[in-house]
Amino acid sequence: MSNEKEDHAKKQPAHNQSAAYAEKAVHKADSLHEKAAKHGKGNKPDGQPAGGFDDTPVPRAPPGYTVKFTFHRATSLPMADLNSLSSDPYVLAQLNTRLQPRHKQDPNMRFRTPTIRRSTEPVWNAEWIVANVPATGFALKARIYDEDPADHDDRLGNVHVHVDSVREGWEGIKEQAFKIKKRMGSKRAYLVRGCAAMFSRNIQMSGDLVVSVEVLGKTESDNGGRCWTVGPCAWSQHLSPMIGRITGTKEPGEQGKAEKYNFQANQIQLQGPVPPELYHRYVEFKPFVAGMFTSKSLRGRILNRALHHQHSRVYNYDRTTVYGSFPSPSKEMTLKFLDLVHWDKGGRIFTYVLTLDGQWRFTETGKEFGIDLLSKHTMHSDVNIYIAFSGEFFIRRLQSPHRGGPDAQGQETHPPVEIEGGPPKADPPRDAAYYALVIDNDSGTYRPNAKMLPQLKSFMQRNLPGMKITTLDCQGDAERMNEMKTQQRERKKAEGKGVQYIQDSDGEISSSDEESLDRAEGRATGGNGRRKKVKRKARQPKTALGQWRQGDKEREKREEEDDMAGVRNGGPGA
Repeated sequence: MSNEKEDHAKKQPAHNQSAAYAEKAVHKADSLHEKAAKHGKGNKPDGQPAGGFDDTPVPRAPPGYTVKFTFHRATSLPMADLNSLSSDPYVLAQLNTRLQPRHKQDPNMRFRTPTIRRSTEPVWNAEWIVANVPATGFALKARIYDEDPADHDDRLGNVHVHVDSVREGWEGIKEQAFKIKKRMGSKRAYLVRGCAAMFSRNIQMSGDLVVSVEVLGKTESDNGGRCWTVGPCAWSQHLSPMIGRITGTKEPGEQGKAEKYNFQANQIQLQGPVPPELYHRYVEFKPFVAGMFTSKSLRGRILNRALHHQHSRVYNYDRTTVYGSFPSPSKEMTLKFLDLVHWDKGGRIFTYVLTLDGQWRFTETGKEFGIDLLSKHTMHSDVNIYIAFSGEFFIRRLQSPHRGGPDAQGQETHPPVEIEGGPPKADPPRDAAYYALVIDNDSGTYRPNAKMLPQLKSFMQRNLPGMKITTLDCQGDAERMNEMKTQQRERKKAEGKGVQYIQDSDGEISSSDEESLDRAEGRATGGNGRRKKVKRKARQPKTALGQWRQGDKEREKREEEDDMAGVRNGGPGA
C-alpha cells in the first residue's frame, strides 16, 4: 500500500503537490488558533475578542525638549536611473530614543521628505519638529532612497546621527555633513556611478547628507513619556492613474473637458500630541487575524504581505504626487483639507485612520471602493498593531454657517437638501465656517471606544480651526449615522458616478468584475487575464513562500547588521 501511495505522489504534477502542501499548512495554522481560542487565550474577561481600546498609560518620564531636525541637502548621490544617469532621491528618517513605549509593537516615529526629481545633488531643506525628546539623547537614522514607483525604491545609503544628551543651551548641529554609508546601498546604483567616474573626474565616489539639529526649548508637558510631531503639518495627495484606467470612469474637467478619473489617497500630518486616551489595538475577531498582524502564521504572512502591498500601491509616491505643508494648524490648512475631500460635492464618504503620531490617512470609500480582503482600515494603517483611532467621515455644508454650536446640529445641510450658493449648481464657498466634519468610529478592525469620541472631537477642532465637528457613535447613534450615510450615497448617485475598485474577500477579481473592467477599458476579455495570472501564481505557493521567506530573511539580516553598526558607534538603540 505504501508503494502505491508513493507511486501516486510521484504521478502528481509538481504544482498540485505544492498546493496540497500549502493548503495543509494553512489548515494546521488555523487549527492551532482555533484551539487557543477555545481555551480562552486572547479573549477579554467579558468574552469579547482581544483588542480594541487599550487603557495602558503612557510611562512616566520628565518632560523633554522640542527639537528641530533639518535635512538640508545631499551631495554626490549614486545614479539609480540608467536612462537619465540620475536619481529621484528622498530621505526617510526614523527617530529612536530611550523612552519606554507602552507596548513594543508601537510604531516608530518617522518622517519623509518630498522627492527631488532627477538629481544627484538634491536640496530639500525639510524640517521636522519633535516634542519631548528626552535629555538622554537620541539616535536619528536617515535612509536615502531613489523613488521608483514602477519597481521598488532603491536605497542609496544610510546616515546615523547619535547624540548622547540634550539640554537647553546645547549648541546643536549646524549644517554638518555626514558621510553616507554605501554598504546598504543599491549595488546597481553604485556600479553606474563607478562606471561614470571612469569618464569624468567631477564625479565623486562618496556622498554626504547635510543635517542640522536645534533645540527649540523645553517641551510644555506634564509627562515626557512619549515624543510627538509638532510640525510642520505636511500633506500629500496620491493619485493612482492605474486604478482610474482600470475603472475607465471619467469626471467633467475644466471648461467642459472630460478627464480620466484618478483614484485619490490623502495624508495630513496633524499637530500633536494625539490625546493619550486614543490608543487602540486590532481586534482578534477571527483566529487568523493575529497571524496577519504579526506574520506568525502561514495565512497571516500571506495577508500581511498583501496588505502592505495594497498600502504602498494606494499611497504610492510618484511624479503625480502633490506635496505641501503648513507651519501649524490654520484656517488655510482647513481649506486645504476641504479641497482634498472636494468640499461638499458628490456625497462622498471617506475611510480614515489616525496614527499614534497624528498622521491622518483617508480615501473615498463605500460600496464603490471595496477592499474586502480583510479591512480597509488594516490597509490604511499599513497593518499597524496599534493606532489612535479609525472610522469614516463625510462633509456637510451648512445653511447658516454662523448659527448654532460647534457641532452644527439643528439646521439644514447639503446633502441632503440643495442649498443655494454651492454645489451642485455653484462653486463651493471658500469659508470653513460653512462646513461641518461628521466623523465616527465605524471600524470593525480596531473598534474604537465611543467614550473616546469627545477627545477625538477636541483634537480635530484644534487641527481644523474654523470648521464645525460632529461625532457619531456607530452603535449608540447607529440609526442617525445610517440615515446620514444613506443621504450621502443618494446624493452621490444624483450628482455623478463614483469610482469602482472591487476586490473580493478571497483576494481574486471575479470573472464578471473582470468583464466589467474590460468593457470600461474598451478591450475584449482574453485568455491571459489577471485572474489566470493569479491562478498560475497560486499553483506554486510553496515556491513563492520560500522566496518570500528568503527575501525577508536577507532583508532582516541586512537591517540588523545596519542597526548593530549604528549601536557600535554609540547612542540610543536603533
